[in-house]
Amino acid sequence: MKTIAVFTSGGDSPGMNACIRAVVRTGLHHGLQVYGIMHGYQGMIEDQFKLLTSDDVGNIIQRGGTILKSSRSKDFLTKEGRQKAFDNLKKHGIEGVIAIGGDGTFAGAKVFMKEHSIPFIGLPGTIDNDLIGTDYTIGYDTALNNVIEAVDKIKDTAASHDRLFFVEVMGKDAGFIALRSGIGVGAAAILIPEVHTDLEELIANLAAAYKRKKTSSIIIVAEGDDAGGAYKIAEQVVKALPKYDTRISILGHQQRGGSPSALDRMLASQLGYEAVNSLLAGKHSVMVGIVNKQVCYTSFDRAIKHHDTVNPDFLKLAEILAA
Repeated sequence: MKTIAVFTSGGDSPGMNACIRAVVRTGLHHGLQVYGIMHGYQGMIEDQFKLLTSDDVGNIIQRGGTILKSSRSKDFLTKEGRQKAFDNLKKHGIEGVIAIGGDGTFAGAKVFMKEHSIPFIGLPGTIDNDLIGTDYTIGYDTALNNVIEAVDKIKDTAASHDRLFFVEVMGKDAGFIALRSGIGVGAAAILIPEVHTDLEELIANLAAAYKRKKTSSIIIVAEGDDAGGAYKIAEQVVKALPKYDTRISILGHQQRGGSPSALDRMLASQLGYEAVNSLLAGKHSVMVGIVNKQVCYTSFDRAIKHHDTVNPDFLKLAEILAA
């Protein structure tokens, strides 16, 4: 193997640049040419390839986002689009590809490899932490810190005005960000997709807290919660408990941004290094992750849309500490 490529796809996550840096410099160490593909699968189709040097990835380890840009490609969903992508990979002599992203990225790679012979290695770049085969995904720790920092500030104004805040965080299919950040900020309740939300119980608990003169609280809501998100839940609470001064805050994309944490920089660097070594060792169709401090390999089939269930001990911890 003499030439490889790396790209980022799907939602950006802090640490992707650290990962790109590790892939490029590890590849160069082994005497490889390393191409960066701009704008993910769409750039693969449109021939947006750039040969990367060590200097190209200098001073990026601390930057959020991705220097290779990202996109979601409708063209890659078609056989014609994938053929164009393959033709461009062959044109540049690419013999192996490292894909940094989440389940959609790996699903695309899986389909591509059924049609074409270029091996792909996946790296878990998503803030949601919703992939089997790694304890933490690249960007998850930074996203947690971003949420906690934002909610700590909201708590200051909530306490000053005796307000009840519903704070919605990312997590359409998984509540990992909501659960851990909720524990970290001392939320009065944490509502996640994996656990049915009992609005009557929530309202009863808030009513009991109000009787104890606890008029300031934070409720963390994952966007995919089954009760409909922060606005719908808050609407029901306001009807039942009009005495509460209730506000809603949607944190949105600020959770993705900013400089990656030390943990994410280390994780991204280690995984980028391991991905290159995996390609050279002949591996393909697997995601590289870290489980119990050990490098492990998980097939795309297993990694895609098979995230772990939430830790029941964390659920109990959150319940007891919120009392």
